Amino acid sequence: MTNRLFNFVGGIKGPWKVVGMASVIGPGMEGVERLDVLTGNLDGLPSGSKWVLRGVTSYERYVNRQEQENLIASQPPLGRPEATCAALIPISKSASWWALPQDERRTIFEASSRHIETGLKYLPAIARRLHHGRDLGEPFDFLTWFEYAPAHAEVFEDLVSVLRKTEEWNYVEREIDFRLIREG
Repeated sequence: MTNRLFNFVGGIKGPWKVVGMASVIGPGMEGVERLDVLTGNLDGLPSGSKWVLRGVTSYERYVNRQEQENLIASQPPLGRPEATCAALIPISKSASWWALPQDERRTIFEASSRHIETGLKYLPAIARRLHHGRDLGEPFDFLTWFEYAPAHAEVFEDLVSVLRKTEEWNYVEREIDFRLIREG
């Protein structure tokens, strides 16, 4: 599991400088100067850190075969040299979301909210990776990570704006938006 377990460490160290942090829905978090992304198990809170958010990568949920193939074909890799901007958006959904059966969540996720269809419109300008924290007992169900070039900052803002207006977002009960710039 160590290559699938990611730790987003907020503190004074790391290649990502925090240039913005906003509580979109629900309580915020303690502000930090920098963010590091580490894989594997951590023995404790790294020196100079204030918090750690953990999540694991998993299979693509709520997708059919064609959507999965389109995502694979269009998804750029993380870590591209030109992608010096990033966003970490931790999200928790309500108990009413998790009480829905899988097929009803899929209907809201794609048939109504068009989450995958919308995301595909913004690829390959924006690279993304989803981390699941719910089954780890973490405070956020999802840690969404995006990377993009400064030239695509407005494109990213459009993506986030469109997704936040969907039916799916009616189930979000906590969301924090970190904006970052890679510096080293």
